[in-house]
Amino acid sequence: MLASMSGRKKLATAIGLIALAGAIVAGVVLWSRIPRPKPVTLHGAIIRQDPDPNKEQPIADAQIIATSGFATGTAVSDAAGYFNVTLRPGVLPRQPISISFAQTGYRLLVLQPVLPGELIIARMTPVSRAPHPPPVPTKGVIANVAVRYSQKTTSTLNVGSAVKTFQVVNTGNVPCRGASSCSPDGKWKAELGSISMDAGERNEFRNPRVSCIAGPCPFTRTIRTDFSEDGRMVKISVLNWSDTATFLFEAEVYHPMVSESVRDSYPVIFGQALNFTLPPDAEGPSIEAELNGSNIVFPLGPSLCLSWANCNVRVDKDAKIYRCELKPGYRFR
Repeated sequence: MLASMSGRKKLATAIGLIALAGAIVAGVVLWSRIPRPKPVTLHGAIIRQDPDPNKEQPIADAQIIATSGFATGTAVSDAAGYFNVTLRPGVLPRQPISISFAQTGYRLLVLQPVLPGELIIARMTPVSRAPHPPPVPTKGVIANVAVRYSQKTTSTLNVGSAVKTFQVVNTGNVPCRGASSCSPDGKWKAELGSISMDAGERNEFRNPRVSCIAGPCPFTRTIRTDFSEDGRMVKISVLNWSDTATFLFEAEVYHPMVSESVRDSYPVIFGQALNFTLPPDAEGPSIEAELNGSNIVFPLGPSLCLSWANCNVRVDKDAKIYRCELKPGYRFR
């Protein structure tokens, strides 16, 4: 009877262990099916709200805060109003996202719900002014605005030509029989000859050419022409599989010259802002303008500092894009 009771206890224990293992497996399966929160990155642009599309200027340095549950992310818009903000630790699918925008002089803007993957356009409304604001003293009238900058250009000057003759010595009608160089058909022993030329300091060769001028020229061939990276050195190799032949090397020698040219550009004015673009290699930009009737040159400098406007620039591979907005008290004529 004791043995029977012991057997029943073992059976019950085994059944309990099997049930526990099944519960653990089921729990693991359910846990693996629970969606994991993933980091989400939002992209967009912030612009000024205005009925006139020409006045929807980008808003730089705006503070962006995005939240969704426990996930959050912050960012600052660049000169073009662009931003990207990543929410961490992560956002579950279909979990709502809220994003707020703050900048001095504009009303706080909150967008919700925001859908991941969409391009977000945030239009911020300027802070409304009093019905009858006190007049701002006129400090200056800006007119006849132009932009001047310099750009380096490279031109070349033909400073001469190079001429030299050289021989490739060989004996014709000698079977190749494993020689280091053979005729194109592999039948006759050949000689590989070459010539190297130096154009001189800061000079470069152009249009190099070699021609056979004496000997059995039909049995010669130009193999290759190699230039150094700056074009100063050139090496030409020829193959001769008959008797000794004479070759003539010729080329033009050019000297590159770098100079600066001054160029003008004319900005486009919308409302209180002027916009213009310059080439990526533009240097020393300045604004020429008529201020209260006097023609003045205003160097922009690295800090983009003007007494009558606040300027910013953004650079891409094709252009430098400038935007200057008038300070209070100034207006365009």
